[in-house]
Amino acid sequence: MHEVLIVGAGPVGLTMAAELARHRVRPRIIDKATAPLPYCRAVGVTPRTLEVYDDMGIVDAMLDVGLWLEGLRMIAPDGAIHDIATDFSDLPYGPLSIRQPETERVLTEHLAHFGIPVERGLALAALQQDGDGVVVTLEHSTGRREDVRAAYVVGCDGAHSAVRKAVGIAFEGEAMPMGFMLGEVTIRPSPPRGFALRAVRPRPDDAPDMFIAVPLQGRDRFRVSSLAPVEEAGHSEHGLSAEKPGPNIATLQAVADRLLPESVTLSEMTWSSYFRISMRLAARYRDRRVFLAGDAAHIHPPTGGQGMNTGIQDAYNLAWKLALVVRGRAEPGPNAGETLLASYESERRPVGAEVVARTTQASLKFSRETAGGNRLADTQILVGYRDSSIVGPRPDDGQTAAREIESVADIAGTGDGAAVLRPGDRAPDAAGLVRAHVGHPARLREILRGTVHVLVVRLTSEAASSGISPAAVEALAASLARRFGELLRVVAVGEASVAADEAPAGVATHIDAAGTFARAYRDASAWLVRPDGHLGAVLPVATEAAVAAYFERLLG
Repeated sequence: MHEVLIVGAGPVGLTMAAELARHRVRPRIIDKATAPLPYCRAVGVTPRTLEVYDDMGIVDAMLDVGLWLEGLRMIAPDGAIHDIATDFSDLPYGPLSIRQPETERVLTEHLAHFGIPVERGLALAALQQDGDGVVVTLEHSTGRREDVRAAYVVGCDGAHSAVRKAVGIAFEGEAMPMGFMLGEVTIRPSPPRGFALRAVRPRPDDAPDMFIAVPLQGRDRFRVSSLAPVEEAGHSEHGLSAEKPGPNIATLQAVADRLLPESVTLSEMTWSSYFRISMRLAARYRDRRVFLAGDAAHIHPPTGGQGMNTGIQDAYNLAWKLALVVRGRAEPGPNAGETLLASYESERRPVGAEVVARTTQASLKFSRETAGGNRLADTQILVGYRDSSIVGPRPDDGQTAAREIESVADIAGTGDGAAVLRPGDRAPDAAGLVRAHVGHPARLREILRGTVHVLVVRLTSEAASSGISPAAVEALAASLARRFGELLRVVAVGEASVAADEAPAGVATHIDAAGTFARAYRDASAWLVRPDGHLGAVLPVATEAAVAAYFERLLG
């Protein structure tokens, strides 16, 4: 029996498989396509997804094939040109543009390092669950059928998900009435390198005429999109049209000629397609032993490049939880890991619902809004799980804890405006952490990297009246190691006053020389960080009992 069967080998399925493998669970991953699709569908990669890639160990490979998104050239209805540069230097990463085939190639090569191949030409034909697993009928491209058994199935098979249909989960929503077209082309002259191009012209009682160009790696290369001609607007399914030819370059050139104030030439088109946009959300993300992730669970307009990124973060959230259950670390019995597995839907479905609502609203207002808004809205840095049943305890909700995380100062820990962190929040990064006899500083995210929970404690000198002393940290780490073993490791971040010889034995210790950790992490003595980089607990007083209470809630 397979531990986990993953259906769909796009970016979400590949991330799911690689993360399970990193967490020491060997999945089987299949895809009905006999080869990866060459189309440049998803392009934008958010800062939060780059943090996920960082944790996975593939961020450098992704950066090598990407192009930083530096800003936006907007063409107003009167033809005026406005260049708006974006600055995300206060975040660990800025937004990046990567062709989806390149994303899938990097993920596939990463998965191969675990010895796991993608099995292509295999489609899910039927699915039936019982108390101990899932029986799946697979159909090979040759027509041969195969029955396999898996403990769990994860449907990452897109908007037309066979997994979702097999378990009867409703996919509620509607489609936009108009059709769209896109293609990958060269544009000359082009906007500044890394700048997207957007021209929108409102039309009375109709969708706006538009020309959108997203930059790609390669000199003057762009993925362009616009409304399809009326005669091509009748496609009823979400996504690209593989059944018929896409627009020719003359059709796309005509839109550019109509909307751009300066003459530009489109050339060297490598592919094109007509497509349709829908806004739908799965009624549930789970049916017993079957889970949905990515486009199988949520589809929406491409505004802000949220789709693939939201799906990758679905997989990142589910993988560590499912791995703990498969490896027998959750409560035993017929409903093993129920609390932990249920948290996937309770944490991720609200995120999917918010993305569907926000991108739909932005698309409907496209003709009436030209700029503005929260520049962090599409970074996904602000996504958190404060309402989750598996996080806590919470700090005192007095005045110091009342503010929500809503600004760069909050999430980066800069200045005096940093909000008090609560369980469920993304653990902010902190730079300039110095370790004795190491000639370069570290970032907190590097220290947290891995597949287990990390208890980060604030270390103070023996003479200090607050925080945790080296002797107390040493004793706490030893007792936690005996009790929780591989589930948890302890790291210490010391105040600048802590001397190198005060570092607790057996505990990785860094000194907060620049004060960035102190600004981001306040009003507690320790923070328990989950494997997905979110805070599982904020501990005013770090004790074995407090950590045990968290794991009792998490694992039973």
